[in-house]
Amino acid sequence: MESYEEKKEDKKLNKLVRELSEENKKLKDKIKKAKLPGRGVESMFRLTARNQINLSSIADNKANILISINSLILTVLLTVGVSKIADYRQFTAPVVIFLATSLTTTVYAILSTRPKISSGKFRKEDILGQKVNLLFFGNFYKMDKEEYCWAIKEMMKDEDYLYSSLITDQYSLGKVISKKYILLRTAYTIFMFGITLATLVFIFVLFFIPF
Repeated sequence: MESYEEKKEDKKLNKLVRELSEENKKLKDKIKKAKLPGRGVESMFRLTARNQINLSSIADNKANILISINSLILTVLLTVGVSKIADYRQFTAPVVIFLATSLTTTVYAILSTRPKISSGKFRKEDILGQKVNLLFFGNFYKMDKEEYCWAIKEMMKDEDYLYSSLITDQYSLGKVISKKYILLRTAYTIFMFGITLATLVFIFVLFFIPF
């Protein structure tokens, strides 16, 4: 039979083992939490993506407004205005300016909404070398489902690759939106100055050139 001292030592040993196990569990939890991104980081990615998508939608809506207005102007000028030039030659200049303005504005507005698509393929070496962003559909839409699933799993294994892909995706989307707004600003500027110039020329012809 065990003596009282031996039982006492066993109890101390068991207590020590339990304490060490609890400490070990706490340390594992801390390490696990340290590896996971903070809520602030996740919220930042979510908020940035939402804001950029909203900005892209606003740009597309503005471009659609310009396209609709200038398509109407072009239709009216080509069906009515051009036919009247034969009778009123003095209005040739403002009509031509209107036409050129509407056409150029429409082209820039269409360019701002025109999608750009990549090759849609990646190689195994690109995934292993972390050279492709799998969060953008243009990089994988021509790949087989099995290849894409394998690539996504490889990306999920590497935290740095995953977050660098998120950062790259946000940067690429920002560049696309920037290009949209530059083209859209150019379209609105051309429309504004073109309409103003055409109106001034029309007024000048109407009041200072005899019929």
